Amino acid sequence: MPPSSARGTAPPAAAGRRAAMLAPMLSHPSPEDRSVLTRPASAPDEVLRHGPDAEQVADVRLARGPAGDRPVVVLVHGGFWRPEYDRAHLGPMAEALAAAGWPTVTPEYRRVPGHPGLAVQDVLAAVRAVAGRPDLTRGRRVLLAGHSAGGHLALLAAALLTAAVPEPAEAPAGVLALAPVADLVRAQELGLDGDAVVAFLGGDAATRPDLDPARLPAPAGAVRILHGDGDGVVPAEVSRSYARRHPAAVLTEVPGGHFAVIDPRSAAWPAVLGALEDLAAGA
Repeated sequence: MPPSSARGTAPPAAAGRRAAMLAPMLSHPSPEDRSVLTRPASAPDEVLRHGPDAEQVADVRLARGPAGDRPVVVLVHGGFWRPEYDRAHLGPMAEALAAAGWPTVTPEYRRVPGHPGLAVQDVLAAVRAVAGRPDLTRGRRVLLAGHSAGGHLALLAAALLTAAVPEPAEAPAGVLALAPVADLVRAQELGLDGDAVVAFLGGDAATRPDLDPARLPAPAGAVRILHGDGDGVVPAEVSRSYARRHPAAVLTEVPGGHFAVIDPRSAAWPAVLGALEDLAAGA
């Protein structure tokens, strides 16, 4: 990962490298609008550490609008768990959320093919680190959100924290999963992104139910899922499969493709803000 990973922003040369790394996604034959992936964003207000590794960091953006008592949104990036894709492409979304009054924390996590535990450990550590910052949480439990592979990690982390945390304050109050890879077995059957699930796990998804949100107990908090009805990267069927196994989850299909749900300029953006409001109200 380029050195900009720990700083949260990229100089022009690093931005060019990031655009080159995103080329496989940008050249995908489906009519996806990927402009948000390389759109610039302002620097974070703080970079929070949640471990000693260079990638165990998170970008903090404080609410710019009237935050009131809104909870912090821990926002996990996607990229099919591959090392090429880091948190930088969620900068425009995190910036827009902060402008709308939502404090955000966007963690990085280690993305090593065949070693899924590293990513899971890092997302859990990031949630716990934020929960341990009363100046950020103001006494409220966080909301956990994630896009694509980050949606998988958000759902998984919420389920694991529900089952294992010694302190209830560490478990998220709710989860917003955006076009998530929510069912690893179904995603493997579909061969998403050149068998990304097998590459991530280092084997067959059927052998790792412990890492599959669709096969774990549901999180204690409310789960909202938004999925583009024209998603050509992670078909909405993957979210439908999760919802069939966890009927308490609320799945809403919105206009647009895979990246519409992280793009503040898309027609789906009001649904994202509305889902966060619903989760915060029920927290």
